[in-house]
Amino acid sequence: MLMPQSPILYFLHLLAFTSFAFAANATTTATAVTPLITKQFREASEFYNSPGCPSIIATSILCSDQAVHVAMTLDKPYIRGSMAAIFSVLQHSSCPHNIAFHFLVSATGNASLLRATISSSFPYLNFKLYHFDDSTISRLISTSIRSALDCPLNYARSYLADLLPSCVRRVLYLDSDLVLVDDIALLAATRLGDNSVLAAPEYCNANFISYFTPTFWSNPLLSLTFSNRKACYFNTGVMVIDLDRWREGDYTRKIEEWMGIQQRMRIYELGSLPPFLLVFAGNIAPVDQRWNQHGLGGDNFEGLCRDLHPGPVSLLHWSGKGKPWARLDAKRPCPLDALWAPYDLLEEEASSGLDY
Repeated sequence: MLMPQSPILYFLHLLAFTSFAFAANATTTATAVTPLITKQFREASEFYNSPGCPSIIATSILCSDQAVHVAMTLDKPYIRGSMAAIFSVLQHSSCPHNIAFHFLVSATGNASLLRATISSSFPYLNFKLYHFDDSTISRLISTSIRSALDCPLNYARSYLADLLPSCVRRVLYLDSDLVLVDDIALLAATRLGDNSVLAAPEYCNANFISYFTPTFWSNPLLSLTFSNRKACYFNTGVMVIDLDRWREGDYTRKIEEWMGIQQRMRIYELGSLPPFLLVFAGNIAPVDQRWNQHGLGGDNFEGLCRDLHPGPVSLLHWSGKGKPWARLDAKRPCPLDALWAPYDLLEEEASSGLDY
């Protein structure tokens, strides 16, 4: 049984936008790359499966139910973070060769360069690139409090069920500004129960009201969406998603409906996060907060240094304005940026090369 659709989405159905994302998929194999790319990022060490790992045929891993499926976006501004994230996933995995990476790439981006960069540093990686059509979402995006949040690729996570093949039934979505320090299989194995479409760490101490404008809360037809739900904030940079349930419930269209309402009434300020909260908050499966020690990039305005939340750590997430690679290059790092640095694959002499 899937979670019921909010009554407000029925009531405002005529306001909905129902554009679709189309994937122009390109299967990737490790190939030779130009010396220019090789100089940019060094080749990462290869990590091997432990004896107890299931045996998966390499040619079928991108559709295997035994594989851990990871989806991430790839673009030039964040490629350095993506490379570190991939490296951290592989280094701490008990079955690194059983991980299938699904990379979402802007249709206007340089997919060939991104593919070559990944293949050069990870020649053994099982991955595929999917082209995300920016025009699909651009007309639905409203300006937010930080311009970086308005990038169409930030919204690609809403289209995973459309972009990935139907044989991928479950996926772990990860942002590019994080590193894992624990086995990703433990996170991927999160149980979603009978009703939930996705799982993520919740932060019920956060001021949930602040994620929406007074216009939203003063309109009973809109705020009704959270009735009978114990809605809490969750960060969309780390999510376990049941794609079968997502497709069955047509959740991409529900997110688009709220984005259409936003264009007319300005009900939130924070980019791609609030539509997820509107559709899912209060109905997600819980994940221990150790799997998203988020906010290490500070707030969305100054990006000041922050400490870890209390408790154990399995994933470090530099959400917010400040990114560790930028602060390290500027010689103004925060203390916790030193935990990201060991996963940085950028060659030191390449810092003045391509604009990564």
